[in-house]
Amino acid sequence: MIADSLAGQDGNRQLPARRLLLVHAHPDDETIGTGATMASYAAAGAHVTLVTCTLGEEGEVLVPELALLAVDHADQLGGWRIAELAAAMAELGVIDHRFLGAAGRFRDSGMMGHPANGKPRAFWRASSDAAVFQAAVTALVEVIREVRPQVLISYDDVGGYGHPDHIMAHRVATAAFGAAADPRFDAEGAGWQISKLYWTATPRSALAAGLQALRSAGADIPFTAVGSVAELPFGCADELVSTAIVAEEHAGAKLRALAAHRTQVTVAGTFFALSNNLGQQSTGTEYFRLALGSPGGERDAQGRETDLFGGIAEAGTG
Repeated sequence: MIADSLAGQDGNRQLPARRLLLVHAHPDDETIGTGATMASYAAAGAHVTLVTCTLGEEGEVLVPELALLAVDHADQLGGWRIAELAAAMAELGVIDHRFLGAAGRFRDSGMMGHPANGKPRAFWRASSDAAVFQAAVTALVEVIREVRPQVLISYDDVGGYGHPDHIMAHRVATAAFGAAADPRFDAEGAGWQISKLYWTATPRSALAAGLQALRSAGADIPFTAVGSVAELPFGCADELVSTAIVAEEHAGAKLRALAAHRTQVTVAGTFFALSNNLGQQSTGTEYFRLALGSPGGERDAQGRETDLFGGIAEAGTG
């Protein structure tokens, strides 16, 4: 474990002063929403831990020569995406990335109502099976107690856009936030209180700016542009955004990390698209909503935090 590797000769943990934990549903989610943030904090010396809840087995395959990996053929996409995630994390400089409860413990559930929701290892089964939910929370609590993050990032209560695995990642992360600090919760490691819980967020103004940039790029970018931001299944009101991390120096690394997820993501210029071919702009500025904890630190012109660790006293070894 990472804490063991950082322990001094006297057994005391020598963890970096700032520790950030992210809980994402599938490989590629982390780069799309938080890639520049991860790269920025890793480059600044923070310990960045990524926990991915599933292997993304139900994803569509965008690379023709890899089509037989898909669920309706060999069903080997999940294993392939482990390597894609590792390549993406190398681009972002993140060395601590793991799967919830080990690779393959929980399976991609597909979209809401998809038959994959009911598969035996589907992550969404935690919504109706208390034992599965408990196992997921326990696995995350053990990571929290090991790496002792001050900041935890996941999704809002609708998972950003309603995907079952995103919703479950939210629920598991929220439950683990509280359970990790509770000495009565039966999991490995001593209790740890996280200071802040954030939800990923994309303000509608940023979506509108990206849509305008896509239209301006014209035929140079082979992606479809929606008619308006209102047609997108995600996005939040600007006034709900509490925090903006400006990490434009890592925008290139984020694009390279997106390209590493090549079975799922197509990159052209500073834009990318998933299987629906709807173009989105990739930038080095990413946004969050503070769900638990107190805001702090410097603010930008819109009154938003500029540092996820703002207001948190550096805890050192915890």
